[in-house]
Amino acid sequence: MNIALKKLTDTAKMPERGSAAAAGYDLFADITEDQVIEPHDTKMIGTGIAVAIPDGYFGGIYARSGLSAKEGLRPANCTGVVDADYRGEIKVALHNDSTEARKIVPGQKIAQMVVMPFLDVVFEEQDTLDQTDRGAGGFGSTGKM
Repeated sequence: MNIALKKLTDTAKMPERGSAAAAGYDLFADITEDQVIEPHDTKMIGTGIAVAIPDGYFGGIYARSGLSAKEGLRPANCTGVVDADYRGEIKVALHNDSTEARKIVPGQKIAQMVVMPFLDVVFEEQDTLDQTDRGAGGFGSTGKM
C-alpha cells in the first residue's frame, strides 16, 4: 500500500520500521529544542508530517514499548487515531506516568503508527437484543481463573 506523505518542515523524518516484520512505523519528534515532560503531565509533540491514509483505513498511534516501559512515556489517550480524511500534522500527546521529569530531544522516536482497516457499520436501533450466557454482566463478570 502506498500512502502519500508530506513533510511540513525541513527537519521532519519519514516514519520507519524497526525491522522487516514490524507492524508499526516509528514516528519522530520534530522539535527545535529539547522538551521536558514533568511527572504526570502531558505535552503535545509534533512529527512534522501529514499523511493521506486511504479510505477504509486509519493510522493507530501506539506507545513505543521501550519508551513506555523504561521511561514511563505513552500517548496520553493510550491509542490515537489518524482518520483517512485528516490532512493536518500528526502530533502525539505524550504523557509522563513516571515520578521523574523526562526529556524528549529533536529526532527522538516518540510513538509508532500502525495502518489498519476498519469496518463501516450502520447502527440499527432495536427494542431488544439477542440473549447470551453473559448477558449484561460487566467488568469482572466472567471471573478469574
